[in-house]
Amino acid sequence: MPFIHSAEAVAHEIHGARFVSYIRPDTGGRDLAAWRTEVPAGMVGQAHAISHEETFYVLSGRLRLTIGGESAELGVGDAAVAPAGSELEVANTTDQPAQMWVTTRVGLSATLADGSTIAPPWAH
Repeated sequence: MPFIHSAEAVAHEIHGARFVSYIRPDTGGRDLAAWRTEVPAGMVGQAHAISHEETFYVLSGRLRLTIGGESAELGVGDAAVAPAGSELEVANTTDQPAQMWVTTRVGLSATLADGSTIAPPWAH
């Protein structure tokens, strides 16, 4: 099924952010998963190490991404790539919500600072 309508998107909330999943195995994504992440104003996400490369494209607002210890402020139209195995942290230090589009390979997992692992359902 090559077309996914907004009504087929599934929202998940974790660690203060909302992940709206479009591309995933049950919508036809064999190799790739893609979702919109909604980051509330003032939110600082948990640092985590990622198992697969991820790409990020800012749709609205401003976000600070820290990838492998290097940080950048990104605005609308800016993009970033985080290599597999890198530590990642996303923060919205503004007073406005922000959104980004994220793409990765199906099967992504994230290891948190306490050693626990998350297999996000929007990437499986």
